[in-house]
Amino acid sequence: MWDRHIFNCAAVSELVPTGVRVVDVGSGAGLPGIVLALLRPDLRVDLLEPLERRSSFLSEVVAELGLSGVTVHRGRAEDPAIRPELGGADVVTARAVASLDKLGRWCLPLTRPGGKLLAIKGARAEEEVHACGSALRQCGASSVAVCRCGADFQDVPTTVVVVTRRAAGDIGRNG
Repeated sequence: MWDRHIFNCAAVSELVPTGVRVVDVGSGAGLPGIVLALLRPDLRVDLLEPLERRSSFLSEVVAELGLSGVTVHRGRAEDPAIRPELGGADVVTARAVASLDKLGRWCLPLTRPGGKLLAIKGARAEEEVHACGSALRQCGASSVAVCRCGADFQDVPTTVVVVTRRAAGDIGRNG
């Protein structure tokens, strides 16, 4: 539990700037959103979960832990109706949600220009980046990089694909 889930998610905090707004897509059991909120009280965290039972659970956890900077939303990232409420995030996180091409379509519209999608992936991250790079650029990505985080406190570092949304002046270009 600790190594595979908690530490794996905690490592992502290395890539999140101070005091920003984070939207965690497909929060499920609160990974990585709740972990980031506990570790980094400077963050404003929006947990986005489509399933009612899970979003109710997340609301209970947020209340029980007294996480004042965390809000739970029920919905799907790919639903355009959610974008006015959650759009403009500095960072969007996703863990075990979908392939990179889908994450690009769903999550990049939630980031501000210049913002980042942090997709926690496994050992095949580089292969997925290679396969989905063109689709990510079509979705508005200016860069895609694979990072390893948490090497100082876990045996197997967390693999994160960092997708940066094109800056405002570059939005009209495909890459």
